[in-house]
Amino acid sequence: MNGWMRILDRYVIREVLWPLAIGLLIFTFMLIIPYLIEYAESFISKGVPAAVVLRVMATLLPSSLALTVPMSLLLGLLVAFGRLSADREFVALQACGVSLLRLMRPVALLSVLAWAATSYILLVAVPDANQRFREITFGIVADRAEGEVRPRVFFEDFPDVVLYVREVSAAGGGWSDVFMADSRPGQTPAVYLARRGRVVIDRGGRTVEMVLENGARHTADAAGKYEVFRFDRLLLSLNPDSVFPRAGPPLGAREMSIPQLRARASELEQQGIYPHSELFEIQKKFSIPFACLVFGLIGLALGASNRRDGKLASFVIGLGVIFVYYVVLWFGQSLVRGHVMPPWLGAWSPNLVLGALGVLLFLRRDRGFDAPLTLTLPRLPRLAASVSIPPLRLPMLGILDRYVATLYARVAALAAAAMAGIFYISTFLDLSDKVFRGQATWEMLSTYFWFATPQYIYYILPLSVLLGSLVTVGLLTKNSELVVMKACGISLYRIALPMVVGAVAAGGVLWLLDASILGPSNRRAEAIRYVIRGGSPETFDVLHRQWVTGTRGEIYHYDYYDPRTERLSGLSVYEFGDTMRVLRRRTFAELATHAAAAQPGANDRWTLERGWARELAPDGQTQTFTPFERSEARLEPAAYFDTQQPDERFMSYAQLRTYTAGLQASGFDVSAQLVALERKLSFPFVTIVMTLLAVPFAVTTGRRGAMYGIGVGIVLALAYWVAISVFAALGTGGVMTPLLAAWAPNLLFGAGAGYLLLTVRT
Repeated sequence: MNGWMRILDRYVIREVLWPLAIGLLIFTFMLIIPYLIEYAESFISKGVPAAVVLRVMATLLPSSLALTVPMSLLLGLLVAFGRLSADREFVALQACGVSLLRLMRPVALLSVLAWAATSYILLVAVPDANQRFREITFGIVADRAEGEVRPRVFFEDFPDVVLYVREVSAAGGGWSDVFMADSRPGQTPAVYLARRGRVVIDRGGRTVEMVLENGARHTADAAGKYEVFRFDRLLLSLNPDSVFPRAGPPLGAREMSIPQLRARASELEQQGIYPHSELFEIQKKFSIPFACLVFGLIGLALGASNRRDGKLASFVIGLGVIFVYYVVLWFGQSLVRGHVMPPWLGAWSPNLVLGALGVLLFLRRDRGFDAPLTLTLPRLPRLAASVSIPPLRLPMLGILDRYVATLYARVAALAAAAMAGIFYISTFLDLSDKVFRGQATWEMLSTYFWFATPQYIYYILPLSVLLGSLVTVGLLTKNSELVVMKACGISLYRIALPMVVGAVAAGGVLWLLDASILGPSNRRAEAIRYVIRGGSPETFDVLHRQWVTGTRGEIYHYDYYDPRTERLSGLSVYEFGDTMRVLRRRTFAELATHAAAAQPGANDRWTLERGWARELAPDGQTQTFTPFERSEARLEPAAYFDTQQPDERFMSYAQLRTYTAGLQASGFDVSAQLVALERKLSFPFVTIVMTLLAVPFAVTTGRRGAMYGIGVGIVLALAYWVAISVFAALGTGGVMTPLLAAWAPNLLFGAGAGYLLLTVRT
């Protein structure tokens, strides 16, 4: 009997481990995708060694695993027990006298192991990995600061210095045609024009120097005295604190260990400040690992039944429980901040609430696997399964097409809902702390979610289509339905037709998103996120954009623009000769008013008040100086100052094509823009490529179950995203043509799909 019990333990653990591993892979992959795009692609394009890029990605894993280990444990229990319920194995266990308490032994073992792993991650790995991530990225930025300057984009990361360059060498050799406005305190404001420039950073000596070659410095004082100093080579020492903080990259609460948090809390208490955030963070490092034990209890209580909902429905239940856990945790944190609840209670409240619920469910379920529950969560999968798109009454859609399409749509929708939940939960965890600290409002956070949703859909849709195809064909294979269909003379190609149609529709949605709302939504979301994290809205707000380039190459600087009255205050205009190295004309006005309101049709006419205009010779000497109280000038139309600066991340295909064509006609290097342009065309085809790859894959692996198909899908998606980042970086660096760099992932995976389709038994 004891031997049989040990076999039962091993059997239950084996059933849980596979979906737990798949869940860990899914959740961690979804959290890593944005960082993979943001960091890996950027670092590769700048020539950062692959080993360093892998180290950066590795340091991101612990912070993700701290969230995904408890989530994956709950998912693994629910999916495993959902499979046992669907296959009626719980009936056999009950008939053999196996109680729910007996099943607690293997579940408790897994929960304790997950608790230990999460405790180690939060207490040791996360502080160390987060700090190493900041140090590695800090070192990369410090060593390659000149690569952070983007061509034809104003760079304002150095304090009191604004850079604008026409060209940036992909090999790291510096910049060409440099414009620099220097307004450092204690010095006369100056404008530097140079043929070439670069930044030299000495980490050992903590120095930052700007090196300008073959240029001139223009200065003007309040009395109107104007001086031009020409140079062959000039070194300017910048404030090193912008690159080298006094103590290295500052530690945040998540980077701190418990002793550091306690020391910080003691310092705040000595200053008369209650350290609620630090004390809450200390308690959270213990409460989140304990959630593994709570999730183990809930997973067993909800999973051990005679339901026939199946494994995929467990995604909904698991995400619901996880969502409730973090909602209670966030609510507790807000009460702690408001001094309504002590930090320990705020951090442990979700464990207390869900733990009590788990005990009640366990006691109720222990009376019998068929005991009814009053919770509505287990009924949600049935409700979701009953909701479907009305069948399309088209002549080419038969019963088989509708059957396959319905199964495919349900799986894809469930996968999309699960991944969307992961995105929203992880983002909320990342940004909600700023709300609790008073740095942002709930309205700002909800607005961010609204504008970030199109980007989430852009990430989620290809993976949902891939998982939908893999799981659908896998289920048809496992249930021998595919064999019956083939026996009736229906080929695999014909069976896969509804899934291919779904993939084409999904690709169309991706294209429409990119062509319409994706760019503007990303810009708004990025601006809101920047402000939530403590940045100034001036970087994104058109009312305070301050630096603008004109269509004729001139540069505008202003203190404020009011789009309602169409007025610019503190306007300076820099007009150049054939190259940016020669300043031809410089104009200043305290106020500039658009003349179109009084003179319809005069889009480029402005009235300047209280200023001066200075004509300069090629050698920099003043030819004419004209002060004025009121003058007329032709500048850019008012609408030009009310638009955003061009950035390929925030542009549609048509906008980026027009922008790239203009740059190319001016002789600029547009490799990065061409890669981005081609990617906007190639990416929507990923849904079709992944579907064609998934169908033969699922046929060969379908007997192993739906969860195996999900695992294969995640691996394929991860490989595809890595290929996208690597080839895009190679195209940006000039190693291959932009067209090939953008389409290479589709070509490689499409070739693999073609080979599998031609060799699989149809």
